[in-house]
Amino acid sequence: MSKYQQIHLEDYIQSGEGGQAITYTRKDGSALAKLFQYGLGSETVEREYLISKAVYEAGIPCPKPIRLVTDGERFGAEYEVIANKRSFTRIISEEPEQLEPLTLKFARLGKQLHSTPANTEVFPDMKEVIRPWIKKSTCISEPLRVRLLGALDSIPSPKTCLHGDFHIGNIITNGEKDYWIDLGDFSYGAPEWDFSMNFYLAYYIPSEYMDQLFHIDNATFRKHWDLLVKTYYGIQTLQEQRSYEKKLLKFTALKYAYNFSKRHNGQGEPNPRAEGLVHAFLDGKAPGCFE
Repeated sequence: MSKYQQIHLEDYIQSGEGGQAITYTRKDGSALAKLFQYGLGSETVEREYLISKAVYEAGIPCPKPIRLVTDGERFGAEYEVIANKRSFTRIISEEPEQLEPLTLKFARLGKQLHSTPANTEVFPDMKEVIRPWIKKSTCISEPLRVRLLGALDSIPSPKTCLHGDFHIGNIITNGEKDYWIDLGDFSYGAPEWDFSMNFYLAYYIPSEYMDQLFHIDNATFRKHWDLLVKTYYGIQTLQEQRSYEKKLLKFTALKYAYNFSKRHNGQGEPNPRAEGLVHAFLDGKAPGCFE
């Protein structure tokens, strides 16, 4: 607790909500506090804060981390406020005509990030971010654990930067400069890690979650996804896109299992439906998608 400085929420106004955290902006505009959900361990919070500091110090555009904070029940951190900022998803929800130009910009910024050499003494291999959660989680059955660890070991680890939670909700702009946010899984490795969950979002996320997390509908995200992969990889045909998406399935299986385990803090019983989907991905299948 000594690492965390106490804040009082009467000094803040709630300004956002994501899958694992709620953000609050100080009424004087001096900082933004991101408080994680109840029960999430301080280890996860501190990791995101320290990684964010390292990203900022590496010169990659992101809000400056300020300090670790707590409201007495939840843990989090304060960050620099980017005045007049909006996420790319928020802009698209309010100005649908911005879908194409912002997707093209996102593809360009993603390529720039993925071509940036990573300091491997500071940033972890994405495989080693995922591995402990796969190994320890009671949410994963033993047969699936064996398959996942085998798949993980088969993936190469190029020494270039990854965002770790790469999607258009995690980039903000003030109209002059763009900033990456939610950097807790920033790491290095193959770009397919960053694209894998976008594939999942494009084809599998329920509509209510799409609206809650991204403020857009599934059809809009699918349009974004189709344009993103075509722009980033120079894909010309639907056949080429399907071939690329099949290459993502192993990464998607691992990221989905990791996120599921992390969301439940590694505790609980295996979910047969979730495990069935992960097994299908590992088998090179995408149920209800493009088969």
